[in-house]
Amino acid sequence: MSQLHQRLTALLPEAGYRSDEPVMVGIQQRGAPPVLLAQGMTSASEPVTATTLAYAASLSKQMTAACAALLARRGTLDMESPLSHWLPRLPAWAGAIRLRHLVHHTAALPADSKVDAILAGDADRTTSGIIQALTCFPALERRPGTAHVYSNAGYVCLAAVVERAADMSLPDFAQRHLFVPLGMADTRYWDGPDPTPPGAAPLARLRPAPLSLGDGGVWTTLSDLLRWSQALNADELGISELMQTPGRLDDGTPIDYAWGVGVRSHAGHRVYRHGGGWVGLRALHARVPDLDLSVALMAINDHTERRVPLDSLLDEVTRPADPLKYEQP
Repeated sequence: MSQLHQRLTALLPEAGYRSDEPVMVGIQQRGAPPVLLAQGMTSASEPVTATTLAYAASLSKQMTAACAALLARRGTLDMESPLSHWLPRLPAWAGAIRLRHLVHHTAALPADSKVDAILAGDADRTTSGIIQALTCFPALERRPGTAHVYSNAGYVCLAAVVERAADMSLPDFAQRHLFVPLGMADTRYWDGPDPTPPGAAPLARLRPAPLSLGDGGVWTTLSDLLRWSQALNADELGISELMQTPGRLDDGTPIDYAWGVGVRSHAGHRVYRHGGGWVGLRALHARVPDLDLSVALMAINDHTERRVPLDSLLDEVTRPADPLKYEQP
Protein backbone atom coordinates (compact mmCIF):
# COMPACT_ATOMS: atom_id res chain seq x y z
CA MET A 1 0.00 0.00 0.00
CA SER A 2 1.39 3.45 -0.94
CA GLN A 3 2.15 6.09 1.64
CA LEU A 4 -0.57 8.38 0.29
CA HIS A 5 -3.13 5.56 0.29
CA GLN A 6 -2.32 4.96 3.96
CA ARG A 7 -2.82 8.65 4.74
CA LEU A 8 -6.16 8.70 2.91
CA THR A 9 -7.25 5.66 4.92
CA ALA A 10 -6.42 7.51 8.11
CA LEU A 11 -8.26 10.68 7.07
CA LEU A 12 -11.69 9.06 6.71
CA PRO A 13 -12.09 8.09 10.39
CA GLU A 14 -10.76 11.53 11.31
CA ALA A 15 -13.69 12.94 9.32
CA GLY A 16 -16.09 10.73 11.28
CA TYR A 17 -16.63 7.95 8.74
CA ARG A 18 -16.88 4.40 10.01
CA SER A 19 -15.11 1.67 8.06
CA ASP A 20 -18.46 0.27 6.85
CA GLU A 21 -19.79 3.57 5.45
CA PRO A 22 -19.77 3.78 1.63
CA VAL A 23 -17.17 6.37 0.64
CA MET A 24 -15.00 6.88 -2.43
CA VAL A 25 -12.00 9.23 -2.35
CA GLY A 26 -9.24 9.81 -4.88
CA ILE A 27 -6.24 12.03 -5.57
CA GLN A 28 -4.30 12.42 -8.81
CA GLN A 29 -1.34 14.61 -9.72
CA ARG A 30 0.82 15.30 -12.76
CA GLY A 31 -0.22 12.37 -14.89
CA ALA A 32 0.62 9.77 -12.26
CA PRO A 33 -1.86 6.95 -11.66
CA PRO A 34 -4.67 8.06 -9.33
CA VAL A 35 -4.57 7.02 -5.70
CA LEU A 36 -8.03 5.62 -4.96
CA LEU A 37 -9.80 4.43 -1.85
CA ALA A 38 -13.30 2.94 -1.73
CA GLN A 39 -15.05 1.27 1.16
CA GLY A 40 -18.49 0.03 2.21
CA MET A 41 -21.54 -1.19 0.33
CA THR A 42 -24.34 0.56 -1.52
CA SER A 43 -27.93 0.22 -0.30
CA ALA A 44 -28.29 -2.41 -3.02
CA SER A 45 -25.62 -4.49 -1.24
CA GLU A 46 -23.04 -3.86 -3.94
CA PRO A 47 -19.44 -3.12 -2.95
CA VAL A 48 -18.42 0.48 -3.53
CA THR A 49 -15.57 0.95 -6.00
CA ALA A 50 -13.99 3.77 -8.00
CA THR A 51 -16.40 2.83 -10.81
CA THR A 52 -19.59 2.98 -8.73
CA LEU A 53 -22.04 5.27 -10.53
CA ALA A 54 -23.29 7.92 -8.10
CA TYR A 55 -25.14 11.23 -8.15
CA ALA A 56 -22.81 14.23 -8.47
CA ALA A 57 -25.40 16.79 -7.26
CA SER A 58 -24.00 20.34 -7.57
CA LEU A 59 -20.68 19.14 -8.98
CA SER A 60 -22.79 19.07 -12.15
CA LYS A 61 -22.71 22.87 -12.33
CA GLN A 62 -19.15 22.98 -13.66
CA MET A 63 -20.12 20.59 -16.45
CA THR A 64 -23.15 22.70 -17.30
CA ALA A 65 -20.90 25.76 -17.30
CA ALA A 66 -18.46 23.93 -19.58
CA CYS A 67 -21.24 23.35 -22.11
CA ALA A 68 -22.06 27.06 -22.04
CA ALA A 69 -18.35 27.93 -22.34
CA LEU A 70 -17.97 25.74 -25.43
CA LEU A 71 -20.90 27.49 -27.09
CA ALA A 72 -19.58 30.91 -26.05
CA ARG A 73 -16.14 30.11 -27.49
CA ARG A 74 -17.78 29.17 -30.82
CA GLY A 75 -19.76 32.41 -30.88
CA THR A 76 -23.06 30.53 -30.64
CA LEU A 77 -23.86 31.92 -27.20
CA ASP A 78 -23.44 35.58 -26.25
CA MET A 79 -23.06 35.71 -22.46
CA GLU A 80 -24.30 39.32 -22.55
CA SER A 81 -27.58 38.32 -24.15
CA PRO A 82 -30.70 38.60 -21.95
CA LEU A 83 -32.28 35.51 -20.45
CA SER A 84 -35.61 36.62 -21.93
CA HIS A 85 -34.24 36.03 -25.43
CA TRP A 86 -33.78 32.35 -24.66
CA LEU A 87 -36.63 31.70 -22.23
CA PRO A 88 -39.44 34.04 -23.31
CA ARG A 89 -41.97 32.27 -21.07
CA LEU A 90 -40.37 33.86 -18.01
CA PRO A 91 -41.81 37.17 -16.69
CA ALA A 92 -40.54 40.56 -17.88
CA TRP A 93 -37.78 40.60 -15.23
CA ALA A 94 -35.84 38.05 -17.33
CA GLY A 95 -34.95 40.89 -19.69
CA ALA A 96 -32.62 42.38 -17.06
CA ILE A 97 -30.72 39.12 -16.50
CA ARG A 98 -27.65 38.45 -18.63
CA LEU A 99 -26.38 34.90 -19.12
CA ARG A 100 -23.17 35.76 -17.27
CA HIS A 101 -25.34 36.55 -14.24
CA LEU A 102 -26.55 32.95 -14.27
CA VAL A 103 -23.00 31.57 -14.48
CA HIS A 104 -21.76 33.57 -11.48
CA HIS A 105 -24.92 33.42 -9.32
CA THR A 106 -25.59 37.15 -9.60
CA ALA A 107 -28.93 36.94 -11.45
CA ALA A 108 -31.07 37.93 -8.42
CA LEU A 109 -33.45 35.04 -9.02
CA PRO A 110 -35.87 34.09 -6.23
CA ALA A 111 -34.22 32.22 -3.37
CA ASP A 112 -34.04 28.46 -3.79
CA SER A 113 -36.15 28.06 -0.65
CA LYS A 114 -38.95 30.08 -2.26
CA VAL A 115 -38.76 28.11 -5.50
CA ASP A 116 -38.74 24.85 -3.54
CA ALA A 117 -41.82 25.98 -1.61
CA ILE A 118 -43.75 26.12 -4.88
CA LEU A 119 -42.42 22.68 -5.77
CA ALA A 120 -43.40 21.23 -2.39
CA GLY A 121 -45.00 17.81 -2.42
CA ASP A 122 -44.15 14.43 -3.82
CA ALA A 123 -43.36 15.64 -7.34
CA ASP A 124 -39.85 15.03 -8.63
CA ARG A 125 -37.53 18.01 -9.02
CA THR A 126 -37.51 18.64 -12.78
CA THR A 127 -36.31 21.36 -15.13
CA SER A 128 -39.84 22.11 -16.33
CA GLY A 129 -41.11 22.26 -12.77
CA ILE A 130 -38.46 24.76 -11.67
CA ILE A 131 -38.94 27.03 -14.69
CA GLN A 132 -42.70 26.91 -14.19
CA ALA A 133 -42.18 27.87 -10.53
CA LEU A 134 -40.11 30.89 -11.63
CA THR A 135 -43.04 32.16 -13.70
CA CYS A 136 -44.98 32.56 -10.45
CA PHE A 137 -42.75 35.45 -9.30
CA PRO A 138 -43.92 38.80 -10.69
CA ALA A 139 -40.75 40.70 -9.78
CA LEU A 140 -37.19 40.30 -8.55
CA GLU A 141 -36.22 41.47 -5.07
CA ARG A 142 -33.10 43.30 -6.30
CA ARG A 143 -31.39 44.31 -9.51
CA PRO A 144 -29.37 41.58 -11.27
CA GLY A 145 -25.61 41.98 -10.99
CA THR A 146 -25.64 43.63 -7.57
CA ALA A 147 -25.01 40.62 -5.30
CA HIS A 148 -23.63 37.10 -5.39
CA VAL A 149 -26.28 34.68 -4.07
CA TYR A 150 -26.00 30.96 -4.85
CA SER A 151 -28.90 29.85 -7.04
CA ASN A 152 -29.78 26.36 -8.23
CA ALA A 153 -32.58 27.80 -10.34
CA GLY A 154 -30.05 29.95 -12.18
CA TYR A 155 -28.16 26.90 -13.40
CA VAL A 156 -31.40 25.18 -14.41
CA CYS A 157 -32.09 28.22 -16.59
CA LEU A 158 -28.53 28.13 -17.95
CA ALA A 159 -28.98 24.49 -18.95
CA ALA A 160 -32.23 25.32 -20.75
CA VAL A 161 -30.43 28.11 -22.61
CA VAL A 162 -27.66 25.71 -23.66
CA GLU A 163 -30.27 23.35 -25.09
CA ARG A 164 -31.87 26.11 -27.15
CA ALA A 165 -28.54 27.46 -28.38
CA ALA A 166 -27.21 24.01 -29.28
CA ASP A 167 -30.55 22.80 -30.67
CA MET A 168 -30.18 19.52 -28.82
CA SER A 169 -30.76 18.18 -25.33
CA LEU A 170 -28.18 18.90 -22.64
CA PRO A 171 -27.52 15.16 -22.11
CA ASP A 172 -26.79 14.72 -25.82
CA PHE A 173 -24.64 17.85 -26.08
CA ALA A 174 -22.58 16.93 -23.01
CA GLN A 175 -22.17 13.36 -24.22
CA ARG A 176 -20.96 14.50 -27.63
CA HIS A 177 -18.73 17.40 -26.57
CA LEU A 178 -17.60 16.56 -23.02
CA PHE A 179 -17.90 12.98 -21.90
CA VAL A 180 -17.04 11.04 -25.08
CA PRO A 181 -14.04 13.21 -26.06
CA LEU A 182 -12.63 12.94 -22.53
CA GLY A 183 -13.20 9.21 -22.24
CA MET A 184 -15.70 9.56 -19.38
CA ALA A 185 -17.61 6.46 -20.45
CA ASP A 186 -19.69 6.10 -17.28
CA THR A 187 -20.80 9.74 -16.93
CA ARG A 188 -24.13 11.11 -18.10
CA TYR A 189 -26.89 13.62 -17.38
CA TRP A 190 -30.06 11.91 -16.22
CA ASP A 191 -33.56 13.43 -16.23
CA GLY A 192 -35.57 10.27 -15.60
CA PRO A 193 -38.23 9.08 -15.62
CA ASP A 194 -36.66 6.62 -13.16
CA PRO A 195 -35.00 8.27 -10.15
CA THR A 196 -31.60 6.80 -11.04
CA PRO A 197 -29.95 5.64 -14.27
CA PRO A 198 -29.42 1.90 -14.82
CA GLY A 199 -26.66 0.41 -12.70
CA ALA A 200 -26.32 3.42 -10.39
CA ALA A 201 -26.03 3.36 -6.63
CA PRO A 202 -29.60 3.94 -5.39
CA LEU A 203 -30.51 7.22 -3.75
CA ALA A 204 -31.28 7.12 -0.06
CA ARG A 205 -34.75 8.43 -0.86
CA LEU A 206 -35.95 7.53 -4.34
CA ARG A 207 -38.83 10.01 -4.50
CA PRO A 208 -38.98 12.87 -5.01
CA ALA A 209 -36.00 12.42 -7.31
CA PRO A 210 -33.42 15.03 -8.43
CA LEU A 211 -34.22 15.07 -12.15
CA SER A 212 -33.52 18.71 -12.97
CA LEU A 213 -30.61 19.42 -15.29
CA GLY A 214 -28.02 22.14 -14.88
CA ASP A 215 -27.98 22.60 -11.12
CA GLY A 216 -27.50 18.83 -10.86
CA GLY A 217 -28.38 15.92 -13.08
CA VAL A 218 -24.95 14.38 -13.61
CA TRP A 219 -24.22 10.81 -12.51
CA THR A 220 -20.56 9.87 -12.52
CA THR A 221 -17.86 7.72 -10.95
CA LEU A 222 -14.83 8.64 -8.88
CA SER A 223 -12.56 7.58 -11.74
CA ASP A 224 -14.44 9.72 -14.27
CA LEU A 225 -14.52 12.68 -11.89
CA LEU A 226 -10.74 12.61 -11.58
CA ARG A 227 -10.48 12.31 -15.36
CA TRP A 228 -12.67 15.42 -15.69
CA SER A 229 -10.43 17.33 -13.30
CA GLN A 230 -7.20 16.40 -15.01
CA ALA A 231 -8.68 17.30 -18.41
CA LEU A 232 -9.54 20.79 -17.15
CA ASN A 233 -6.09 21.16 -15.60
CA ALA A 234 -4.58 20.31 -19.01
CA ASP A 235 -7.14 22.48 -20.87
CA GLU A 236 -8.08 19.60 -23.15
CA LEU A 237 -11.37 21.31 -24.04
CA GLY A 238 -9.80 24.69 -24.71
CA ILE A 239 -12.06 26.49 -22.22
CA SER A 240 -10.21 26.20 -18.89
CA GLU A 241 -9.00 29.81 -18.85
CA LEU A 242 -12.55 31.03 -19.34
CA MET A 243 -14.00 28.63 -16.79
CA GLN A 244 -11.40 29.66 -14.20
CA THR A 245 -12.12 33.38 -14.60
CA PRO A 246 -13.86 34.70 -11.45
CA GLY A 247 -17.00 36.71 -11.93
CA ARG A 248 -17.67 40.33 -11.04
CA LEU A 249 -20.68 42.29 -9.98
CA ASP A 250 -21.88 44.88 -12.45
CA ASP A 251 -20.00 47.61 -10.54
CA GLY A 252 -16.73 45.70 -11.01
CA THR A 253 -16.54 44.15 -7.54
CA PRO A 254 -14.83 40.75 -7.86
CA ILE A 255 -16.46 37.61 -6.48
CA ASP A 256 -14.92 34.25 -5.59
CA TYR A 257 -16.98 32.18 -8.03
CA ALA A 258 -15.96 31.34 -11.59
CA TRP A 259 -17.85 29.08 -14.04
CA GLY A 260 -19.53 26.49 -11.81
CA VAL A 261 -16.69 26.46 -9.26
CA GLY A 262 -15.69 28.42 -6.21
CA VAL A 263 -12.28 30.12 -6.32
CA ARG A 264 -10.12 29.73 -3.23
CA SER A 265 -6.47 29.52 -2.25
CA HIS A 266 -4.58 26.88 -0.29
CA ALA A 267 -0.92 26.85 0.67
CA GLY A 268 -0.28 29.62 -1.84
CA HIS A 269 -2.03 27.85 -4.73
CA ARG A 270 -5.22 28.80 -6.58
CA VAL A 271 -7.89 26.15 -5.96
CA TYR A 272 -11.13 25.60 -7.87
CA ARG A 273 -13.56 23.67 -5.71
CA HIS A 274 -17.22 22.82 -5.21
CA GLY A 275 -19.42 20.67 -3.04
CA GLY A 276 -22.62 18.81 -3.74
CA GLY A 277 -25.36 17.25 -1.67
CA TRP A 278 -28.68 15.44 -1.81
CA VAL A 279 -30.51 13.37 0.77
CA GLY A 280 -27.94 10.80 1.93
CA LEU A 281 -25.17 12.04 -0.37
CA ARG A 282 -22.17 14.32 0.03
CA ALA A 283 -19.67 15.08 -2.73
CA LEU A 284 -16.56 17.25 -2.83
CA HIS A 285 -14.25 18.14 -5.68
CA ALA A 286 -11.18 20.36 -5.99
CA ARG A 287 -8.41 20.90 -8.46
CA VAL A 288 -5.17 22.89 -8.37
CA PRO A 289 -4.04 23.56 -11.96
CA ASP A 290 -0.52 24.77 -11.18
CA LEU A 291 0.13 21.44 -9.42
CA ASP A 292 -1.94 19.46 -11.96
CA LEU A 293 -3.73 18.15 -8.89
CA SER A 294 -7.24 16.76 -8.49
CA VAL A 295 -9.08 15.62 -5.36
CA ALA A 296 -12.58 14.11 -5.20
CA LEU A 297 -14.77 12.45 -2.59
CA MET A 298 -18.25 10.92 -2.82
CA ALA A 299 -20.08 9.60 0.23
CA ILE A 300 -23.27 7.87 -0.88
CA ASN A 301 -24.96 7.19 2.45
CA ASP A 302 -24.09 10.30 4.42
CA HIS A 303 -27.10 11.76 6.23
CA THR A 304 -25.09 14.22 8.33
CA GLU A 305 -24.20 17.83 7.74
CA ARG A 306 -20.53 17.24 8.52
CA ARG A 307 -17.98 18.76 6.20
CA VAL A 308 -15.34 16.33 5.03
CA PRO A 309 -11.99 18.09 5.59
CA LEU A 310 -11.17 18.91 1.97
CA ASP A 311 -8.37 21.13 3.23
CA SER A 312 -6.86 18.09 4.93
CA LEU A 313 -6.93 16.18 1.64
CA LEU A 314 -5.22 19.11 -0.06
CA ASP A 315 -2.67 19.25 2.73
CA GLU A 316 -1.64 15.70 1.86
CA VAL A 317 -0.38 16.78 -1.55
CA THR A 318 0.68 20.41 -1.12
CA ARG A 319 3.01 20.10 1.85
CA PRO A 320 6.46 20.97 0.49
CA ALA A 321 8.38 18.82 2.95
CA ASP A 322 6.53 15.64 2.06
CA PRO A 323 6.19 15.21 -1.72
CA LEU A 324 3.88 12.66 -3.24
CA LYS A 325 5.14 9.13 -3.59
CA TYR A 326 3.32 6.77 -5.89
CA GLU A 327 4.65 3.44 -4.74
CA GLN A 328 2.87 0.49 -6.26
CA PRO A 329 1.02 -1.74 -3.76
